[in-house]
Amino acid sequence: MIRISPIRLIGPDNEQIGVIETAEALKMAQEHGLDLVEISPDVRPPVCKIMDYGKYKYDQSKKQQKNRASSKATELKEIRLGRSVKIDPHDVQIRVDQARRFLMAGHKVQITQRFRGREMAHKELGLERLASICEELSDIAKIEVPPRWMGRQASIIVAPDKQKVDAAKRKMTREQLQKEEEELRRLEEQHAAELEADDAIDDDDDCESDDGKKKKRGGPADERAVNPVDAEIADLLGE
Repeated sequence: MIRISPIRLIGPDNEQIGVIETAEALKMAQEHGLDLVEISPDVRPPVCKIMDYGKYKYDQSKKQQKNRASSKATELKEIRLGRSVKIDPHDVQIRVDQARRFLMAGHKVQITQRFRGREMAHKELGLERLASICEELSDIAKIEVPPRWMGRQASIIVAPDKQKVDAAKRKMTREQLQKEEEELRRLEEQHAAELEADDAIDDDDDCESDDGKKKKRGGPADERAVNPVDAEIADLLGE
């Protein structure tokens, strides 16, 4: 209830009516079948407007939702390609799929390749992988920040291409879109947990020590089949 009188009134078509008594303004609002809403209570006289208050609240709610969605779309998600260039192609593909899901949701994605020990002598291996991933995501994304180095890692940032993302979504059924939303929620939780666990790992594990010798993990030797990518990198590194 508006207790102050007089007020400065704005009509239903945004016309400036001027300063009038509150009772008269209420009568005008009733004649239009609308509400008298105080929109600037801190000025004197307060500014009020004749409007549909229910529609006004709905429009405000939609605007807030849009602003939240816009803010969320600017989040930067980091996808880490393991702790070394010796990452299995299957694991790379898992991370590419994660990046794709984030991009489809409107997020920017920073893809990071880390290097260990003598891998720094073959930076081209990691850069080629980053370029390959960008090419695979080019149907919905564009490079925003080219490869840049920070210590023993290289990163690239890709951003969603709105037109391409919208085109991709139009090809999806409602059921597929709903499934993607559910998968995104699960991915958000999983991704946060993975980054936290990864940060907790000792960065010096399996790196070269001060005396130039490699630290080895304890336990039995790994008898799994040799990853051909690992074999190629080992050959380049002279291992």
